[in-house]
Amino acid sequence: MKFGELLQSGDWKGEKHVPVIEAPEKVKAGESFDVALSVGKEIAHPNTTEHHICWIKLSFKPEGDKFGYEVAKVDFDGHGASVKGANEGPVFTDPYGVVRLNLKTSGTLIATSYCNIHGFWESSQDIVAE
Repeated sequence: MKFGELLQSGDWKGEKHVPVIEAPEKVKAGESFDVALSVGKEIAHPNTTEHHICWIKLSFKPEGDKFGYEVAKVDFDGHGASVKGANEGPVFTDPYGVVRLNLKTSGTLIATSYCNIHGFWESSQDIVAE
């Protein structure tokens, strides 16, 4: 089995596990811009001790290159766990983060996320650096 066979995808507007990439379609080469990453934008994903998003990773594959580059990983560790019991803890983290990038070339942003119950999910967005 290959890792790619474990990745699931879909339309984030109808599937709560798909990572959402919010980034401009075009950027100025060499200038910084923000990329927001989330899971559950349209349909909220549970964030409980039993069912939660553990992380979102962002990668970039430059146009014409064979390999991609891992850019960032945002971990979500607060799921209501406590010595008092499941979902009794004082903190819950929403699966949302912002990464600041600057690109020298056009390519594809790729987001992967991991749900502790439903596995690995992916999405992508092409981006032009002019």
